[in-house]
Amino acid sequence: MSTLLLTHGTIVTAAETFAADILIDGERIRQIGCDLDVPADTTMSLAGKYILPGGIDAHTHLDMPLGDIRSCDDFESGTIAAACGGTTTIVDYAAHAHGEPMEHGLEIWRQKADGKAVIDYGFHL
Repeated sequence: MSTLLLTHGTIVTAAETFAADILIDGERIRQIGCDLDVPADTTMSLAGKYILPGGIDAHTHLDMPLGDIRSCDDFESGTIAAACGGTTTIVDYAAHAHGEPMEHGLEIWRQKADGKAVIDYGFHL
């Protein structure tokens, strides 16, 4: 796994805003602190930039049929657009046909997302 050190950023949380560095190891934040002196594969200065938590969109409709039409975004284009806007997680509405088991609809939605989504996702029925 590679490490990334983000330096001189302004971290914004629900409770406070403060200047700090962030060490990321793979996909996990390993350390937050001021003037971190740690080895990293890549270092990037975020001076003058804000570091915000990712947003969650709790009700999306990707690749969703509705009568004779279908929503225009699938899991690839929709999650790319979400990521560009700062959303890091979606919860998509997994539809199922009237009379069919909910598990069947859930499996169809899993197949629609598999290999296409670029951010975290979940489903609700």
